[in-house]
Amino acid sequence: MISFEQFWELHAPMQEYQHMRRFCKKTWDELSPEKQETIYRSIEKKKMNHQFVDYNPYYAIQKNAYAPRRTQQLSFNEYYAKFGTTEEQDGWKRLYQPEQQRTIFVKTA
Repeated sequence: MISFEQFWELHAPMQEYQHMRRFCKKTWDELSPEKQETIYRSIEKKKMNHQFVDYNPYYAIQKNAYAPRRTQQLSFNEYYAKFGTTEEQDGWKRLYQPEQQRTIFVKTA
């Protein structure tokens, strides 16, 4: 479990947002440990990669509460080689790309 203090230290809100500490702690404490972990790791990764994290700590919590979805992609031939069929299964969806005039299969995890 990641404590609110760890979140607050990682986020390091500017002075103008310090008055939000109590409200943000209440919001943080209402989250599941899994959600706290997701938020913390997302902010940590963004900061390591010099990406923007909302200055407002409440918005930072809200905007980082969901793990990014990962999309897998297989060509028509790769899909057939893997499954021995071109029928959609196991969360895979057929997608026709008219610009390239080809069919691919995608799965969002």
